[in-house]
Amino acid sequence: MKILNAGQIRALDAYTIKNEPISSADLMERASQAFVNWFINCFDVSKSVSIFCGKGNNGGDGLAIARLLHAKGFQVRVFVIEYTDKESDDFKQNLERLAGNLQVQSIYESHAMPELHSDQIIIDALLGSGLSRPVAGLLGDVIEHVNGATGIIISIDIASGLYVDKPNEKSDTIVKPDHTVTFQLPKLAFMMPQNAEFTGDWHVVDIGLDKRFIEETLSPYYYTDKPAGEALTKKRGKFSHKGTFGHALILAGRYGKMGAAVLSSRACLRSGAGLLTVHVPECGYEILQISLPEAMLSIDPNQRNITELPELSSYSAIGIGPGIGQEPLTVRVLDELLEQISTPLIVDADGLNILSKHPDLIDKLPEKTILSPHPKEFQRLAGDSANEFERLELARNFAKKHNVVIILKGAYTAVILTNGDVHFNSTGNAGMATGGSGDVLTGILTALLAQKYTPEDAAIFGVYQHGLAGDRAAERKTKTAMIASDIIENLGW
Repeated sequence: MKILNAGQIRALDAYTIKNEPISSADLMERASQAFVNWFINCFDVSKSVSIFCGKGNNGGDGLAIARLLHAKGFQVRVFVIEYTDKESDDFKQNLERLAGNLQVQSIYESHAMPELHSDQIIIDALLGSGLSRPVAGLLGDVIEHVNGATGIIISIDIASGLYVDKPNEKSDTIVKPDHTVTFQLPKLAFMMPQNAEFTGDWHVVDIGLDKRFIEETLSPYYYTDKPAGEALTKKRGKFSHKGTFGHALILAGRYGKMGAAVLSSRACLRSGAGLLTVHVPECGYEILQISLPEAMLSIDPNQRNITELPELSSYSAIGIGPGIGQEPLTVRVLDELLEQISTPLIVDADGLNILSKHPDLIDKLPEKTILSPHPKEFQRLAGDSANEFERLELARNFAKKHNVVIILKGAYTAVILTNGDVHFNSTGNAGMATGGSGDVLTGILTALLAQKYTPEDAAIFGVYQHGLAGDRAAERKTKTAMIASDIIENLGW
C-alpha cells in the first residue's frame, strides 16, 4: 500500500474524476458512503452525532455524511463554521441536498459554541488534506472546543489542523480524534510518533480511486499491510532438509547479559533456520546448553566477554550485537568480522553502539547489512534531528550513503532500503515495549537471511512477523503482562 503526499492525493482525485469518469460530487458521495459503512459497523443509533463542517470539500464530506446517517436513523446535528465567505462547489451542492432533511446551524462567533455531551459522537469535517498553514481564528476556537469534549471524536480523512506530509509546530491547533477514517491510502503523518494524539486509531476505507494511477505514481513510502506481509512468505518444499534452510551464526551475550543470547537464539530457531550456532563467552556455556538444546555452541576462551571471532566459512548468515557489550576486545571482534565476512549480516544493540563510537567501522559494513536501531541508538549512530520527519530523512540519507538497510524501530517500524524507500509496518503493539523484544527481532532476521531471503525482504517480512507474533501474544497475555519470550512463543507462519 503506497503512501502519497498531499499533491499526489489531489492529483489522484482529479485523475479518477476525469478518467472513470465520475463527477466530483458523486466521488464525494462514494467517499461519504464508505465512511458511513464503517461508522454503522462501530456505532448504533442510540448515539447522537454532532458534525462540525468547514466550507471546503472536507466540510462537503461532513454534510453528505450527515444526510446519510440521518437516513439510517441517527440523531444528527450539523454545524457549519462561518470562517470564510468562500465555499467549494461540492460543499454547496451537499448543502442543497441536505435542505429539507436536517437543519444546519451556523457558527459565526467563538462564544456561540454548542454544548457537547459525553454520550455524543463528534465528527470533525472542518479541514482536509489540503491544509498548508496553521489554523487560527474561529476555526482554531472550534477545534479547541471539540478537543474539550468528552465524547468520541472522529476525523474525516485527517484530523483538522494536521499536515499530511510535513511536521506541525507544537503550538499548532489540531483536532485530537479517537478515530481517523481516511480515504483509500494512509497518510505519512499517521506514521509519526509526534502525531499519535492527532490520529487516534486510524482506518482506511476504499473509495474507488484509480488503481492504475496509484501503481504508476512514484513514492518512497509504503505501508506493509497483511497482503503485502503474507506475499513475502516462502513455502517449504516437501523434500527440504535442514541444510536447505541455512546455518546461522549469532554472536551474543556477556557476563550478566546472557538472556539476550538466549532470546535472539530461540527466536532464530523459531523462525526457520535449519541450523544455529551461538558464539558466547565461557560463562554462557551451561546457560545456552540447557536452555537451547537445539542450538550448537561456539565457546569463546574468555570467561566474561566475546574476545575472538570463530571461523566463518560454514555459515550462511550472521547476527551480532545482543548483549555483547563494548569492551575493546569485543570491538576488535566486530572489526575482524567486517573484514572477513562474505555472508549477509545483521547488526543490533551493542553492535550498533560500537559502530557509533567507532564510525570508521561503518564504512566497512558489507552492502545491504541490516542495522536495527531503536531511536536512541539511531541518534547515537547518525546524529540529532528536530522531529520524526527530519529523523526519517536522516535515516533515508544514511541508508543510501552507506548502502545499508535500516530498521528504525517504533510503533510503525520503518524499514529503510538502500535506495531510500521506506516500508512502514502495520503489526505490533505497545506490549512489545519491553526488554528483549529487539533481541527477538535480531534472531528472526538472522534466520531469514540464513534461509536466503534478500536483506530487503528479510527486513520487511521479519519486522512484520515480529509484530504479528507480538499481537498474538498481547491477545493471550495482555499488553501489560507480555514479555519478550511471549513473542517467540507466538511466532509461526
